[in-house]
Amino acid sequence: MRSAARLLLPLAATGLSAALSVGLAAAPASAATSATAASTASAVSAAETWKWGPTASSDYKGWASGSVRSTSSGLRVAGDLYDAGGARTCSWVTIKWLTDHGRYRTATFRNCSQSTPRAFRVNAGYMLLAKARVCRGTATRVTGRCSRWERVWTQGG
Repeated sequence: MRSAARLLLPLAATGLSAALSVGLAAAPASAATSATAASTASAVSAAETWKWGPTASSDYKGWASGSVRSTSSGLRVAGDLYDAGGARTCSWVTIKWLTDHGRYRTATFRNCSQSTPRAFRVNAGYMLLAKARVCRGTATRVTGRCSRWERVWTQGG
């Protein structure tokens, strides 16, 4: 029994050292591959984008659509506001979001051009929820014909 263990011990040691040397040679390659995969994954997650819209006013003469994009300082809601109304009318979009501190914030944009869309952008920071509503109005205020609040983005899907 002892003699068998003595004969197998040197073979096991050389097999173990060979396995270790192969494992060590393969370790840097797998570490480099996993580091590349991690950097690619972080680059992809750093710029996630969610699409929303179109959301139209109740008379369908104004509508908006866009996206929510992750940035290094939180989330950014962006989009285009279209106006297809008549003379002296405008389309308005209101973005409302709930911050991570539990406060609601709003941003309102208007478009009176009737021919070209207006781009808008809101840096909302770290938020829990975002909603959008499109209304009709004059050049100075919203007069009505609003859509329902459409949920644009929610934390956790």
